[in-house]
Amino acid sequence: QLQLVESGGGLVQPGGSLRLSCAASEFSLDYYAIGWFRQAPGKEREGVSCISKRARVQYYADSVKGRFTISRDNAKNTVYLQMNSLNAEDTAVYYCAGVRTTWDMCSMTGRVYDYWGQGTQVTVSS
Repeated sequence: QLQLVESGGGLVQPGGSLRLSCAASEFSLDYYAIGWFRQAPGKEREGVSCISKRARVQYYADSVKGRFTISRDNAKNTVYLQMNSLNAEDTAVYYCAGVRTTWDMCSMTGRVYDYWGQGTQVTVSS
């Protein structure tokens, strides 16, 4: 079973940056699309970004376009989410999720994904 572990969260000031990592163990990520999702207190989970298995397809939520960048290094079995110009609205628990795909595609819909990490907290505050 694919196991995903997020890291890189923490406390950052408004305008700052963080890079989240989603690392896989046991299985290669070569066949998996990966999505990043977040959930703030009292809010529903929302899709942040996703990347297809060959990285040719990437999507971003409107709220993070131009600030966040998703990438993957299959040799390191890791997907990254570079987050710049962070603001208080970005405060949430961030999760990565994986789904094995036949085609080179990804989805911003959480129910598509079969495997989830435990989440990492991102807090943007002065």
